[in-house]
Amino acid sequence: MGIASTAFIKSFVDNIIMPIITPFIPGGAWRTATLDIGPIVLGWGAFLGELINFIIIAFVVFIIAKKVLNEEKVEKR
Repeated sequence: MGIASTAFIKSFVDNIIMPIITPFIPGGAWRTATLDIGPIVLGWGAFLGELINFIIIAFVVFIIAKKVLNEEKVEKR
């Protein structure tokens, strides 16, 4: 179930969220977006994609856990 939900969230981010963000990223290719600081090259595009995936997955897990805990409290009464 975890692998399936991760694939679903990744697809959601790649196909729905990132096309909305892409116009704000210079160069248009968000996965390859980098920040050059002298000899240091930071690949922040790929990091941004993974960060959004993590935030969405954490939010979904939080909502599910909250509902489960509320159901347990109701059953104990």
